[in-house]
Amino acid sequence: MVSWMISRAVVLLFGMLYPAYYSYKAVKTKNVKEYVRWMMYWIVFALYTVIETVADQTVAWFPLYYELKIAFVIWLLSPYTKGASLIYRKFLHPLLSSKEREIDDYIVQAKERGYETMVNFGRQGLNLAATAAVTAAVKDQF
Repeated sequence: MVSWMISRAVVLLFGMLYPAYYSYKAVKTKNVKEYVRWMMYWIVFALYTVIETVADQTVAWFPLYYELKIAFVIWLLSPYTKGASLIYRKFLHPLLSSKEREIDDYIVQAKERGYETMVNFGRQGLNLAATAAVTAAVKDQF
């Protein structure tokens, strides 16, 4: 339990707040090199977050699991190891480049389905509200 709390604090502080502040600084100073560095970091960190969510439910029992998470986040951030840049350039960029068209098509389909689903959901909600109003009005008459 203590390892989980420390891990969570480190990931939030060093994995999110520290990079968020330096991303702000990169935007403020318009430093393109820092833009690229922090964009690569956020892309890798997003993937880490997805994997972490699944791993926390399945392999948290593994000895030193939380300590490894702390070490990994620090490795990602370190200007000496350039972990996020390494993962991005060696793995994510080639993978995303090869699957970009498929991902874009999937996103377009998801947006279309999402819009259709929201319209249908809204229509059903209005129908339920209308039915409830009519039912209430009929009950008040008797």
